[in-house]
Amino acid sequence: MSTIERHTIAVLVDNEPGVLARVIGLFSGRGYNIESLTVAEVDAATHQSRITVVTTGTPMVIEQIKAQLARLVPVHGVHDLTAEGPCIERELALVKVRNVGQERVEALRIADIFRARAVDSTIESFVFEISGATEKLNAFIGLMADLGEVEVSRTGVVAIARGATVGSPMGGREPVKRSSKPIR
Repeated sequence: MSTIERHTIAVLVDNEPGVLARVIGLFSGRGYNIESLTVAEVDAATHQSRITVVTTGTPMVIEQIKAQLARLVPVHGVHDLTAEGPCIERELALVKVRNVGQERVEALRIADIFRARAVDSTIESFVFEISGATEKLNAFIGLMADLGEVEVSRTGVVAIARGATVGSPMGGREPVKRSSKPIR
């Protein structure tokens, strides 16, 4: 029996209406689960977006997902960041904890340990901003839940290959390209 694996897959697509629905439809139509999904335009000149999907399945299912994604017409490339080497994965969360008394002091102490930043404070609640690996966010949310009622908003995972090269959407490695335009 094959083990279930968690994979982070980056998909380069045309930035046009309906593309995200087609990608999601591929997953739902075949019963594949999406644990996390993020989308953003990455190249305005070519009107391309990057969809980052975190999914689970057996190695055979993961290969099927990648093959089926690559066959979609608006897809320019599928990049399995998990399989292709070390990558950096991060997620952002806003965590509201409602509490009073000593629990408030403890919430601030834990936030400091996790390097979470208080972005809002009222007499009854704090809203913390925290970023990092999914496991770090899960641990922080769990500790906050022990201190009061918690409400959470998460961005989903974003990921990129590690190293001095830029991973191409097709899985190969290309040298870093430098732009002469100033960064704003």
